[in-house]
Amino acid sequence: MSELTFEQMLEGSLKTIHAGEVVEGTVIDVKPEELILNIGYKSDGILTKNEYTNDSSVDLTSVAKVGDTMEVKVLKVNDGEGQVVLTYKRLAADRGNKRIEEAFNNKEVLTATVAQVLEGGLSVVVDEVRIFIPASLVSDSYEKDLTKYEGTEIEFVISEYNPKRRRYIGDRKQLLVAKKAELQKELFEKIKEGDVVEGTVKNVTDFGAFIDLGGVDGLLHISEMSWGRVEHPKKVFKVGDTLNVLIKEINGSKVALSLKFDDANPWKDASTKYAIGNVVTGKVARMTDFGAFVELESGVDALLHVSQISKEHVEKPADVLKVGDEVTAKVVDFNEADKKISLSIKAMFAPEPSEEKEDADADVVSVDIDAVIAAEEDTEE
Repeated sequence: MSELTFEQMLEGSLKTIHAGEVVEGTVIDVKPEELILNIGYKSDGILTKNEYTNDSSVDLTSVAKVGDTMEVKVLKVNDGEGQVVLTYKRLAADRGNKRIEEAFNNKEVLTATVAQVLEGGLSVVVDEVRIFIPASLVSDSYEKDLTKYEGTEIEFVISEYNPKRRRYIGDRKQLLVAKKAELQKELFEKIKEGDVVEGTVKNVTDFGAFIDLGGVDGLLHISEMSWGRVEHPKKVFKVGDTLNVLIKEINGSKVALSLKFDDANPWKDASTKYAIGNVVTGKVARMTDFGAFVELESGVDALLHVSQISKEHVEKPADVLKVGDEVTAKVVDFNEADKKISLSIKAMFAPEPSEEKEDADADVVSVDIDAVIAAEEDTEE
């Protein structure tokens, strides 16, 4: 028997490998773009960054060190230069596919960091498997800008699994909807009409503001924002504001809110402050052809009819008054039930003898203030 050469003996002690085989290797050299592994074969294995991960930002020196062991798959036994080409990400993807399949079948909630914000949604990676979350399934409400999710960790479920087409669809929306439903149930079990609760302004519209009460959105209508007049909700609130609100009404899943607390009701002692005959001072808030509305305090307006502005004849209130003017007048009519007050500057002056009989026969001017305000608002619109 002929003696074997050293090279033949060395080669005989090394294992044989073939493409597609999974082998274990030991890292013997680390570079930012590639790893060199001893896989027990006559040639070392080369693992490039592109075959390590789909994340192009990864520096291999930060994820591996000499002496580390890892399982890899053989792509090519000989790349033309005698080197073995290895892949880690494809092996991980194979295992990842099984992981995703199990998560899909079990409706498991997965957690991953958003790797990329795309035009139509988000891309996340789970065990080297890319999963797409369409914009419509990112949130339970429409979001035009998804960039805020980049780099953040989110939870989702797999709603579609198709490995043949490499189509993996994630759904975050259904988790949010389910969580919101749970929070709604818990909240409705705790709250009742008349409660004062804390909320956060979620959205502001022309007619009011939607307040997040912790799983339930309540509507704070513009008419319930203050005892006084509110020109526009956006002049009072902004998204993110925190405030304590009164639960005025609960109707099914709808909650009506108010900031008109009884202890701040300006009408609670109005019968004393604005009794007939009292002299009061206020500022002209609005003008009409038939009179001026005078704000006596926030939430309390009184009508100064054109016929009561002066002893002299006044054609239009705007001829002698303007918005912001301070006026002092006498209360000549007070209707607490309808929250109406009528003023008169004319009554501040003692009548001439010839006027006494005429004034005695004259009716006190009374105008439906609510109807006037409604008419004004219709005109503005």
